[in-house]
Amino acid sequence: MGSADTSEVAPGRLKPILEVLDPRPVLDAAALELLGWAAQYYHHPIGEVLAGALPRALRLGASATGSEERWVATALGAEACAAGEPRRAARQRSLLEFLLGCGGAAAATLNERPGSWRDAARSLLARGWIARTESALEAQAQDARVRAAGPALLPEQSAAVDAVAASLGRFGAFVLHGITGSGKTEVYLRLIERVLAGGRRALVLVPEIGLTPQLLGRFRERFDAPMAVLHSALTDHERLLAWRDAFSGRARIVLGTRSVVFAPVPQLGLIVVDEEHDASFKQHEGGFRYSARDLAVMRARHAAVPVVLGSATPALETLHNVAAGRYAHLRLQRRTAQSLPPRLALLDLRTSAVRSGIATPAVLAIERHLADDGQVLVFLNRRGYAPTLLCTACGWIAPCRECDARLTVHLGAGRLRCHHCGADAPLPQRCPQCGFAVKPVGQGTQRIEETLGALFPGVTIARLDRDVVRRRGELEEVMRRMSSGEARILVGTQMVTKGHDFPNVTLVVVLNADQGLFSTDFRAPERLAQTIVQVAGRAGRGAKPGEVLIQSEFPDHPLLTSLLAEGYDGFARAALAERSQAAWPPFSRLAAVRDSATTAQAALAFLTDARKLAQRLPRGVRLLGPVPAAMAKRAGRYHAQLLIESPQRARLHEFLESWLGQLERLPSARRVRWSLDVDPIELF
Repeated sequence: MGSADTSEVAPGRLKPILEVLDPRPVLDAAALELLGWAAQYYHHPIGEVLAGALPRALRLGASATGSEERWVATALGAEACAAGEPRRAARQRSLLEFLLGCGGAAAATLNERPGSWRDAARSLLARGWIARTESALEAQAQDARVRAAGPALLPEQSAAVDAVAASLGRFGAFVLHGITGSGKTEVYLRLIERVLAGGRRALVLVPEIGLTPQLLGRFRERFDAPMAVLHSALTDHERLLAWRDAFSGRARIVLGTRSVVFAPVPQLGLIVVDEEHDASFKQHEGGFRYSARDLAVMRARHAAVPVVLGSATPALETLHNVAAGRYAHLRLQRRTAQSLPPRLALLDLRTSAVRSGIATPAVLAIERHLADDGQVLVFLNRRGYAPTLLCTACGWIAPCRECDARLTVHLGAGRLRCHHCGADAPLPQRCPQCGFAVKPVGQGTQRIEETLGALFPGVTIARLDRDVVRRRGELEEVMRRMSSGEARILVGTQMVTKGHDFPNVTLVVVLNADQGLFSTDFRAPERLAQTIVQVAGRAGRGAKPGEVLIQSEFPDHPLLTSLLAEGYDGFARAALAERSQAAWPPFSRLAAVRDSATTAQAALAFLTDARKLAQRLPRGVRLLGPVPAAMAKRAGRYHAQLLIESPQRARLHEFLESWLGQLERLPSARRVRWSLDVDPIELF
C-alpha cells in the first residue's frame, strides 16, 4: 500500500523482504483508490478488501504475468543425437531430433504433436540432453474487428446508443430501462463496438454464471476480439489465466459475475451492468459484503467513463436516483421483432380445480399452445419434489436438526435435503414417531415435471434448477434442448427468468405468485414484481403472440392488480410512495450488524451490549432491535441482527466509524461471529 524510509517498529521485529513477486504493481492507482473507498464505505479492513479483489493463485504468490514453458536441446544432446543416441527409445529420439531441428519449442507446440511427450522429455532431461526454460509472455496487442453487422436499430435503441456514446471519455450513469425483448443487449453491443474502435476496453457484469455463456456467445458472434471471462465456476488456475489476460491488456472485453468489478482493465472505456436489479450483485456472505452494481458506478466515476445499468425492472433505488437527476433514464418500450408484449391474466386458485399445484385453466392453456406448435415455460421458485414430508396420522413433519426449517423431499434421489445448510438424510418410508406411512406435501419443480409428464405423455419436458445444472455444460444442454425445439415444456426456478431468449415460448405459467405478498421483508414485494415481470417476458419473444397466466389465491391483492393494470412502472411508483411514507430505503440508509452463536442467548447478548454502547446517537440515527433472525437457527448456529437507520448517509457512516471500534472490544464479541452489512438488501 505504501513505503517509508523509517519505521516505528523496533528493527529486531522487522522482517526482511525475501522476493519482489512482480516488477509492476498488480493494482494501479485507480484500483487502489476504488478499493480504499470500498473499505471506508463498507467499514471493512483494507487488507481483506484487497485480498477479495485478487485471484487466489495470485494471493498465494503466482506471477501476475504468464510465462511460457520451453524445451531446448543441449550441446550434449546434439552430440548424442549425432552418435545415434538414444538407440532403443524411438519417442525420445524423435523428440530430441525435433528440438534440434527447430531450435527449441514451447510446451503448447509439443502438445500438438501426436502421442505423449512428457515421459520422453523427463528421460532426456535426466541425461542432460535437453533443458527446460521459462520465459515471460509478452502480451500481443490484437485488433478488435466486427465479424458481422448487427440488425437495424429501432429509433429508441439509436437514441440510447447516441446518448451514452456522447459521454464516452467522461463519467455518466445511464439506466437502460427496456421491456423484455426490447434489444438491450444490442445496445450494449453497439456501444462496445464504438469503445473498441476507439482503442479502449469494455467491462461487462452479469448477475449469474448461467447468463455468461449466452452473452459471451453473442459477443463472439459480433466481435473478433480477445475476451476474458471471470466467474466462480472457474478453477483457481483458469481464473488466474483470465485475470492475466485482463491485466496484460490482451483482453479487449472483460465479462463476468460480481467479482469481475475488481478485474484490471487498462484503458477502460465503458462499464455495463446487465440485469442491474438482481440481488446476486450483492455479496451476502463472507467478510467483505459489497454491492458490485454500486462499486461499478463508483469505478466508472473514478475512471471517468460511462456506466450503463440495464434492466426491464430497475431496482427502486436506481429509479430513485433517476428521479433525483443522478442517473439519465433511457427507455426502450417496443420489442425489436415487432412482437407485442404478452397478455397477462390472473387465475383464481379459490375457484379452480387444482392438480398437484396446476390449475385446470392452466392445463387447458398448455394443451392449446402445444397444439399450436408453441413451447411452454412453467415457473415455480421451489426446487426439489416437495417442500415437506408429512405423517398424516400424528402430524410429524421432517425437520432439519441444524435449522429452523423443514427438509425438502428429493424423490428421484431418495433423499431429504435442507436447502439452507445442506443437511442430507435418507427418505423414510414410515414415520419415525408412529410408524404410519408418510407422504410428500406441496410442490417443487421435480413434482411439477412429473405431473406435466402424466398430463402430456409423449411431450418432452426439460427442467432448469440448481439440482439439474450441478456440473459444467448441463445448463448449455438445457438451453440447447429448448432452442432446438426438442423440449416443448420447460419447468424452472428463478434461473429461467434471467435474460434467456426462447423465441418459440408462447405461454408462461407462474404457479405460485403469492410468495412475497405477505413477507416481513419490506423488499419482498419489489422482488416478487420483478420476478413476475421477468418471467412473463420470456413469452412471445418471436413472431407468435405470448400469454402469461399467474396463479394466485389472492387475485385482488393490490400488488398483483396494479402490476397487471399499469405494469412495472405503475408498481414502482406506488412502491416508492409507500417507501417514502415509511422512511425505508431509498429514502433512508440502513446498516445491519448480524451475529451468530452456539446459543440464542449469546447471539442476542452481544447485540444487546452493542446497543448499550450507543448512548448518544447522532441526530436522526435510530437503532432497531436486536431481534432473532426470521430463521433463528441455521446450520447449527443461532442468528440475530441489529439495524441502524438514518435519513442521512453521512450521519450513518459517522456513527458507524466511532461505534464499530468499541464493538470489537466487547467481551461478548468473543462468543459470537459478527459482521456489518452496509446497504443490506435482505433482512432476515
